[in-house]
Amino acid sequence: MGWKIILSLIFAIFAIFSLVIYWFIPVNTIDFGTKSGNSNFSLNALGSEEAQFYPNMRFPTKTISYRIDNCPLQKKGDMNAAFNILENRTSLTFYPVLDDEQIYVTCDSKAKIEGGMFIAGEGGPTNITSTINFNVILNGKILLIKDSRCSEPNVAIHELLHVLGFKHSNNKNNIMYNYSDCGQTIGQDSIDLIDNIYDVPDYPDLAIENVSAVMNGKYLDANISIRNNGLRRSSPAKLIISADDKVVKEFDVKGIEIGYGTIITLSNVWISKISIDELNFLIESDFKELEKSNNQIKLKIKK
Repeated sequence: MGWKIILSLIFAIFAIFSLVIYWFIPVNTIDFGTKSGNSNFSLNALGSEEAQFYPNMRFPTKTISYRIDNCPLQKKGDMNAAFNILENRTSLTFYPVLDDEQIYVTCDSKAKIEGGMFIAGEGGPTNITSTINFNVILNGKILLIKDSRCSEPNVAIHELLHVLGFKHSNNKNNIMYNYSDCGQTIGQDSIDLIDNIYDVPDYPDLAIENVSAVMNGKYLDANISIRNNGLRRSSPAKLIISADDKVVKEFDVKGIEIGYGTIITLSNVWISKISIDELNFLIESDFKELEKSNNQIKLKIKK
């Protein structure tokens, strides 16, 4: 009778030990591999690569602030007239501020441009953030040296278009030609390009750029890269990780600035399911984005 009790205890201990090994101690490795996200967003900005310094250059919104500093009345008037002309010809709106401007205008030829020279001429973007979809202009500067002798403020318009990302034109009749002439006009292709690029709403766009995952026994290790490819800072969101449709982990994703990203690393996250065929990584947001299809990546067992 005593031997039966001892054998039963030994068997029970062995069974418990086996279960512990099975459930908690890694005994095999499953590689889910690495996958990059896809984007369905498209912008038909025809001529952008030819007309602009970089493709799809724009400020985050259609409403752009400016400040004019150290300019005589005539040049200040020319600059304000240039803003008004582009407002009337495009979907853009310009408004003056006392500080923290997006476009800084000066007539002081001794003014130094932080970070080096302008991209081109006497005006241009000075702070650009690249995303998958856009080259987002955060700041620009204009240095007005020459007085305009034309009825239209051609010099000011020329430099303002530089700030908006436009480079010089080979067309002598175009206001973006390298040498100024009073008969030059704003090309309709430039107007159309501005309206096309700024037709996209200024939403954020959180995207899972890539994911890699490995299961060591019942423990999950993963790296998830998230980036904001949109036109404004994102609000807080959540990253939800599921194994065969069962949620195993949630993370808070803080707001992300335009063009910036974050990497979330998982280490030894215990999964209770006996077997797993698919892992799902999903960004859950309650705000509008340029697209939602890039908020999710699914990984299947690498065979």
